[in-house]
Amino acid sequence: MQTKRIKGYDYGMVAMSPVSLEELRLLKAALLFTKEDELQLRKAGAILSDQVSSILDCWYEFIGHQQHLLHYFTENGQANLTYLTAVRKRIGQWLKDLCFRVYDQEWLNYQHEIALRHHRAKKNKTDNVAAEPIIHYRYMIAFVYPFTATIKPFLAQKGHAANEVEAMYNAWCKAVLLTVILWTHPYIREGEF
Repeated sequence: MQTKRIKGYDYGMVAMSPVSLEELRLLKAALLFTKEDELQLRKAGAILSDQVSSILDCWYEFIGHQQHLLHYFTENGQANLTYLTAVRKRIGQWLKDLCFRVYDQEWLNYQHEIALRHHRAKKNKTDNVAAEPIIHYRYMIAFVYPFTATIKPFLAQKGHAANEVEAMYNAWCKAVLLTVILWTHPYIREGEF
């Protein structure tokens, strides 16, 4: 996958995930994530790729209007626009990766890197900022809903039949839930993930 150089986007250059490919396979099975979902995600990606900026506007508006969420991107009580912009670029790439990447070891490794960047293990280090040192676990889980509920209108933008939109939407929901589960790994005590 061709990507423009995005600061801090280190796909393929990060440490090995502590989650095994077998654990990933079983997690996908628990989510009823199938080959058909992979195909639906590719279709979704084709629809969403040219709407990434609008999707991010929607998500950032949601975060920006809730001070307790914006707090994670502030320094000295002020929103750090440089930090928010850098994170925005990586979230946009995550959206594309979610749809187009193969969920292999390299993908699994990068999900763990994203996890560490939300946790006090690496939060703020990529962008060298002094914001809140952790995104608390409760918001990691809570973000599943806005990241899924808001996507359906974007999937419907290109005139696909309602059943096609629903299939893409279901695949998207499973993929978001899968990644967020993986992102919570650093928050869970060893042996309990």
